[in-house]
Amino acid sequence: MRVHYLSHVPFEQLGAMETWFRERDVSISRSLLFQGDPLPDISEFDALVVMGGPMGADDDCDHTWMAPEKALIRHSIAAGKKVLGICLGAQLIARVLGAPVTANPDKEIGWFPVYPTSAGQSDSIGKLFAGAPPVLHWHSDTFAIPDGAVHLLESKGCANQAFRYGDNVLGLQFHLELQTDNAAALCDACPEDLADGPWVEPRASMLADGQRFEDARQLLGRVLNAFLG
Repeated sequence: MRVHYLSHVPFEQLGAMETWFRERDVSISRSLLFQGDPLPDISEFDALVVMGGPMGADDDCDHTWMAPEKALIRHSIAAGKKVLGICLGAQLIARVLGAPVTANPDKEIGWFPVYPTSAGQSDSIGKLFAGAPPVLHWHSDTFAIPDGAVHLLESKGCANQAFRYGDNVLGLQFHLELQTDNAAALCDACPEDLADGPWVEPRASMLADGQRFEDARQLLGRVLNAFLG
């Protein structure tokens, strides 16, 4: 398998996904959009991973790469490529599929559980979250569920946490891929996001428990196995 990932900022990279891919001899390529890398042709990959970032999904005027990126996502979906979106990546997929992306009532930053929806309980990915595991969130916007997509997961702080569109598209609002060092880099890059809020966890407690990151890494592996095979 050939995986290509799109990175919007230096502190949002593959994290634990890279290890999972390399252990399976997956070919990895990338476009670092923040430094002007070109986008690939869809013939060059089998799966597209769209990472997170602090920008909004409608900030096309502020980022010249965003409109072409959306076109690539649209063409990849139409071609039947596997497309996985994380946080902003999931929001960009939702926009490409015609759903709005708006401000969530509150920022959601830290470890909070996600719960399968009624549809998610019978889905191969949704049911992996049957125990309502705590996962690491870092977002202030939220996507609507696109028409034709299955709403998989929700949380108390944000109703729309994951969706599947057909068998080849998966959007996750949260971050299973972040390891402790990745999360620390995110805290360093966006400290203003850690202002008090009902769904904001302080940096110290967010980074304190290594077992939570290990549990997330293992859950990520199960999700990738279910989605990519």
